[in-house]
Amino acid sequence: MKSLLGAALLAAVVAVPAVSYAQSQQQPVTRAEVRAELAQLRAAGYDPNDWMHYPQNVQAAEQKIAAEKANTAYGPSTGSTSQSGQ
Repeated sequence: MKSLLGAALLAAVVAVPAVSYAQSQQQPVTRAEVRAELAQLRAAGYDPNDWMHYPQNVQAAEQKIAAEKANTAYGPSTGSTSQSGQ
């Protein structure tokens, strides 16, 4: 019984962020996109087995991902050079 409750809780923890993410878009989210998002959250430190700290740990992982995206999109392009005056 305890493992069934744990499995149901884990499924709910994984499904809630995916459902809320899917509702914010116009196009349906594919299974591959949900798995990729979960993998990205896990890489950022999210542990789906830590249900005692559920809202905090997923929010911290999402903030870390957002900060990484913001850091990679900031600054001038370094791929080209300028030769003024020649």
